[in-house]
Amino acid sequence: MNNGYRNEEEQPQVLVLGPNGSADENEDGSGQEPEERPITEMVEQPAKVMRIGSMIRQLLEEVKAAPLDEASRVRLKEIHSSSIKELEDGLAPELVSELERLSLPFTEGSTPSDAELRIAQAQLVGWLEGLFHGIQTTLFAQQMAARAQLENMRKALPAGMAPGGPEDEVLGGRLPGGGSGPYL
Repeated sequence: MNNGYRNEEEQPQVLVLGPNGSADENEDGSGQEPEERPITEMVEQPAKVMRIGSMIRQLLEEVKAAPLDEASRVRLKEIHSSSIKELEDGLAPELVSELERLSLPFTEGSTPSDAELRIAQAQLVGWLEGLFHGIQTTLFAQQMAARAQLENMRKALPAGMAPGGPEDEVLGGRLPGGGSGPYL
């Protein structure tokens, strides 16, 4: 029976469109949410990931600014490898596997060139920026869904409870019956 009020179990739905423009559905066509977790839940240590991302971006700027000697290239290779390991500690397994697939491995025992280091650092910075943009987009979508839910809740209020009802007259300084309060 529909009494004009929303059922408490109903939740606003966010529809995610796939690359072909249609709604993403499971292979069985059930339309249930995919098993993939939201990106905001896949970054287990966001502060750590942000710190490492800032450091890597700064390192990329330094690598671009001046040529590196062999010792600095060896050190930057070590920093790059340890940065990826540290990032992996702050990410969910899904993002770790993606990072591993996309990271350019350096050849063991050899010193990478300036160009190899710049490419590896730029790739890592780009991946992190994509991750951060994905998080921002997810948070924005969650905020918009919460606003929509709040608006739906406001619309579902009984007429006397909605903005513009009798309570607003009392709160606006006018009491029902024409009086303006005890002081006049």
